Amino acid sequence: MAFESLSDKLSAAFKKLRSKGKLTEQDIKEAMREVKMALLEADVSYKVVRDFVKSVSERAVGAEVMESLTPAQQVVKIVNDELCRLMGNENQRIRFASNPPTIMMMCGLQGAGKTTHAAKLAKYFMKQNHRPLLVACDVYRPAAIDQLKVVGSQVGAPVFEMGQGDPVKIAQAAIRHAKDYGNDIVIIDTAGRLHIDETLMDELKRIKAAVSPQEIMLVVDAMTGQDAVNVAESFHNALDIDSVLLTKLDGDTRGGAALSVLAVTGKPIKFVGMGEKLDEIEPFHPERMASRILGMGDVLTLIEKAQTALDDKKADEMLQKMKQNSFDMNDLLDQMHQIRNMGSMKQLLSMIPGVGAKIKDMDIDDRQLVYIEAMITSMTKEEREKPSIINPSRKRRIAAGSGRKVEDVNRLLKQFEQMQKMMKMMSGNMKGKKGRRMRMPNFPMQ
Repeated sequence: MAFESLSDKLSAAFKKLRSKGKLTEQDIKEAMREVKMALLEADVSYKVVRDFVKSVSERAVGAEVMESLTPAQQVVKIVNDELCRLMGNENQRIRFASNPPTIMMMCGLQGAGKTTHAAKLAKYFMKQNHRPLLVACDVYRPAAIDQLKVVGSQVGAPVFEMGQGDPVKIAQAAIRHAKDYGNDIVIIDTAGRLHIDETLMDELKRIKAAVSPQEIMLVVDAMTGQDAVNVAESFHNALDIDSVLLTKLDGDTRGGAALSVLAVTGKPIKFVGMGEKLDEIEPFHPERMASRILGMGDVLTLIEKAQTALDDKKADEMLQKMKQNSFDMNDLLDQMHQIRNMGSMKQLLSMIPGVGAKIKDMDIDDRQLVYIEAMITSMTKEEREKPSIINPSRKRRIAAGSGRKVEDVNRLLKQFEQMQKMMKMMSGNMKGKKGRRMRMPNFPMQ
């Protein structure tokens, strides 16, 4: 995950401060030296690092410690505040046109992920009841138009294309089409290059002049580190971009681009790509990202993922089943499907405060959920509803049908039995009974 190395180094620096009852100027100076090295190793711009460390040091030295905080906690709070400021303090939203359609122009170098993320944005806006139109203006890259059609069909968004024509005329025709067919957002996928050149910039300027987009969004690859910031600066100087979409932030990237873009260009990151799937895109929240960097989790994003992925009706049904103590294997299968829709287990657990550092070196294999699903789907309807009837011969059949061992089936049944006991105890608490302290089973990850 992005920022993992930076997070570890910052945690180590703050750990030294926690061992001290009172902080001296020298303590702050040594801690800031480590913070500076951590940021530089994360590929943050030197100028940005210098200003950041100076600002934190000035606030930390001689700062009055709040009654509820220790000196070390106060420094962490100051660093958190400065990280938020560095990334923009709060989420910046897309500027919608007062008279639809809202025109978004996607630009960036070839390979940054413009086409895929144009479709991701379309899906994101469709969930908010918008009707986006994707426009194929990359007429040079082989199969670029076909790629946009494929990802457009996967998210259910219409794609406007006129083949290998003039990108400016295609964009203008797309706007007329959107007005005629009621599309309130137009997302223009423009051409990229392997490097910035005059021909590319001239074409983008002509498209901008022709359609007057409300949002010029630059797509940059976080894996390129400081080069991403240089690219952002070049595009901004030529086009006066409005925002940045940072891709591959889920990868093994040092994350320096996220901390440098706003300071260098003055333009905020509005979205981040967090995976390869077409629903793995998030609005960028500086305060939440700062919390992740400092190892404090990201509960709000976790809640938002749950609200998006979990079915309210099924949640109510599950609550009733818990109260009636009638939770069965079918319900477990439903829960697993909804959890898998939220993302990888390691990514979800890393958002829980205090858990991220503990699971960093753990091998959390999402395939375990697939194996469990295979075992449950190998059961008969009666076995799913009443797992207690599963005898040794049935276990052998289930194991053979799912490609697992009998020991795996035994483990699943034992863990399910633990879950049922937990549900029963929770049901007792719901009815006003005095509940004992419960130990959560290890399900579904061993």
